[in-house]
Amino acid sequence: MPEPRRSLWQRVHTGLQDPVKQLLVSLLLILLIIAMGTVGYMVLEGADWFDALYMTVITVATVGYGEVIILDRSGRAFTMLLIILGVGAVAWAFTRAFEVTLGEAFWSSVRKQRMKERISRLSGHYIVCGYGRLGRRIVQDLLARGEPCVVIDLAAETEEVLQRDQILYVRGDATRDEVMMQAGVKRARGLVSAMDTDANNVLAVLTARGLNPRLLIVARANSEGSERKLERAGADRVVTPESIGGHRLALALLRPGVHDFLNRIFSFHPDLEIDVGQINVPGDSPFAGQTVAGCDLRRVRNVSILGIQLPDGEFVLNPDPDRVIEPEQTLILIGPAEAIYELEALYSWAPI
Repeated sequence: MPEPRRSLWQRVHTGLQDPVKQLLVSLLLILLIIAMGTVGYMVLEGADWFDALYMTVITVATVGYGEVIILDRSGRAFTMLLIILGVGAVAWAFTRAFEVTLGEAFWSSVRKQRMKERISRLSGHYIVCGYGRLGRRIVQDLLARGEPCVVIDLAAETEEVLQRDQILYVRGDATRDEVMMQAGVKRARGLVSAMDTDANNVLAVLTARGLNPRLLIVARANSEGSERKLERAGADRVVTPESIGGHRLALALLRPGVHDFLNRIFSFHPDLEIDVGQINVPGDSPFAGQTVAGCDLRRVRNVSILGIQLPDGEFVLNPDPDRVIEPEQTLILIGPAEAIYELEALYSWAPI
């Protein structure tokens, strides 16, 4: 059914809801009053156009510099009417001007400037490209662990959500150098590209890798055939959500107890009890040269060494207590979430 035709008054009323349009109308009204006053003094008092304009301006502005023509009774009545109309129109114009200048647009600009300043001070943070369903979950997980992050997204509706949730963001195309620079890519610890298309993810990875060769980059592959392309573009890790989702569904069907255990570990929230963490072991680490038992993490922190990642990427699962931990290896830990976070903070790891 077609929408009923609105009357002229309804269309005008709807249009005047905008403060900017109200400001323009108020300025036009002031000009109309000045024109009316000029003509009125010329007709009623026989003044020339310049004196009539002068009288109108000082009357509307209520400055009271003095009359340049002698007013009779009709002229004084006209002046009073002019003051009432002029003061009302000027007050309306000033109100709309303040609303436009100091309204939502102004404060939005202030918020964006403050956000740019906060981002410029960040270092060792994470960048999330794309704020769809997957990007939102990534940000939630990072914030749950107290990790600073910056979102890059192009959609205007996403900007409103990020502002409301007080999440640092840059609105723009993540495949462009200047946008990556605004997000602090050269100072970042890691980046995840979680956009909807593989083409955008490849371009974002290429851009980030070119600007920061040491950056840890994780990319989303929307199809298994794109994994190699993302790796060639510079991604250190590639994740296919559909593949992982399929494995978890099968696990829930075949081994529900294992599924529940993994779900408890990998469901990040503020009250998380158990977590998995990692500690890199450089040459000067107190763990270098120690045996697994000699680290004494289980007794002191109630944390177990679940595995050891070797420099070539291979894993030693459930290592023997007498195994010696060598430099450049990575310890994979499991235990209370708070203890894991404390250990990672004490022995801060560098991804690359």
